Formats: sequence, structure tokens, C-alpha cells
Amino acid sequence: MNLNDLQKAWEALSKTVDLSPIHSEKQYQKMVGFADMLTDVIGGSKKHPLLDLLEIASELIRAYDLEHYDVPDVQPQALLSFLMEEHKLKQSDLPEVGNQSVVSQILSGTRQLNVRQINSLAKRFKIPAGVFFERAY
Repeated sequence: MNLNDLQKAWEALSKTVDLSPIHSEKQYQKMVGFADMLTDVIGGSKKHPLLDLLEIASELIRAYDLEHYDVPDVQPQALLSFLMEEHKLKQSDLPEVGNQSVVSQILSGTRQLNVRQINSLAKRFKIPAGVFFERAY
């Protein structure tokens, strides 16, 4: 690994997007907007070349959410079930998550939400993405 090449690549990337820890609400909103743009571009692809970048942005958002917002201690599938009930949605009403079978697997706990799905749900329901992340205790 050539650190000079890495430094040049990092400087070029940093001119496009600030991938650093979030310390302000302004930075937070900017990162959420960036994650939303990535989510729109990536769509349902599981092999998109920008998927890792979306995961990094989402992790920065999650860290800020956990530090600055009162994030409920609830399993992601329970939260999704609650939101579906509150908004009178069926499993087939969540194309941003996947087809009815995928939603069913998530609600039953046999499948976890991925970063793209979390960002899409956060955008749809206008809530911090961090509420959908599993907590490690």
C-alpha cells in the first residue's frame, strides 16, 4: 500500500464528500442527504459499487443518532411492525424494503434489515436511521 497514493485519493474524495465523524446538526443533515442520494442511486442492488460507501455514511449517521437522540430500545422488526400498524400498511406496501416475502422474513426476525432498507425506511417515515440498528449490549 502506497500511503502517498492513499493520501491523494482521500484528499480527492474529501473534496466531494466529508466522511468524518459528525459533530453538528448541519453535518448530520448533510450526511443524511448524502445517504439518501446514495440510496436512490443504489436502489435494490446488492452488488452496487457504492454500497460500501452507503454503509460508511449510515454508520456515521447511526453513531450521531445514538449520541444525540433518544433512540428507543426496541428490536428493528418490532419498530417496523409498529410503523406499519400506525400507517395502516401491508407487507406489500413497502417496496423499498423488498417484496412481501422479504418483509415477512424481516418481521419474523429470520432476516435483518440491511443498510439500504434502513435508510429507505428512515426517509419514508422521517425518523433517524439509528432507530433501526440493533443494539449491542
